[in-house]
Amino acid sequence: MSFDPDRHKREERVGYNLIAARYAEGAALRSGLNAALLAAADLRPGQRVLDLASGPGVLASMAAEAVRGGLVVASDIAEGALQEGRRRAVADNLVFAAADAERLTFADGAFDRALCGLGLMFFPAAEQSLAEMRRVLKPGGLAVFSVWGEAPRAPLVSCALQCIRRILPPPKAERLSPFRFGNEAFLKQTLKAAGFDAVEVTPHALSCTFASSQDYWQAFRDMAGGAAAGLSRLPEEALARLGSEVAQELEPWRRGQAFVPESEVLIARAR
Repeated sequence: MSFDPDRHKREERVGYNLIAARYAEGAALRSGLNAALLAAADLRPGQRVLDLASGPGVLASMAAEAVRGGLVVASDIAEGALQEGRRRAVADNLVFAAADAERLTFADGAFDRALCGLGLMFFPAAEQSLAEMRRVLKPGGLAVFSVWGEAPRAPLVSCALQCIRRILPPPKAERLSPFRFGNEAFLKQTLKAAGFDAVEVTPHALSCTFASSQDYWQAFRDMAGGAAAGLSRLPEEALARLGSEVAQELEPWRRGQAFVPESEVLIARAR
């Protein structure tokens, strides 16, 4: 089975357009992670910031508050998600622009900071995207990323994915793994290969509490991007069977009456 980057982008675009409103509404699950990423970015008033894979602009909206007098550009390939962001936006220094991370249309040195929250893993030509981020940064500018840790340490995502792979037929085309940069050494190597010199990687514990396995399953479907597109085409009985399987898979993370699949995310800073 071969990987088709164009097909992958189409699926991601369809998926994130489909879940845009629910993705934005579920922002509270990622609020601590987003705050940690922005703290690592050391944002200052007046700065110009690019947020890649922004979706409906949840992270970008938080960044806009930190750079009053500056500008935040929320970019994504999913124009429906960007439209949802425009509908929700309140900051006057936040704009939305459709952009492919592999071929950014912004001028060299246009930004002080470049952000990418849980998106780098899904860029087919990741090194090219990273090189583009570096190009649009000013000299000495800072890029900050978050990526999922390795699968065994990221049950927030891997729990549902294991059930999907176990029950559903194999996909027609290979998909990028959300854990492809979960190894700290490999992440550093990839950033340096793209031209970044000073690279720091810090693990972050993302803790989310779900009152039931159904709540977890719905939350996964609301943030699953390209996988959401495929799941949306399943009949109800298949989704119900997946939900039952997910409930069993979640048991190791039961804490009393709730489920807490604490997961590792890596936050990287690079210049």
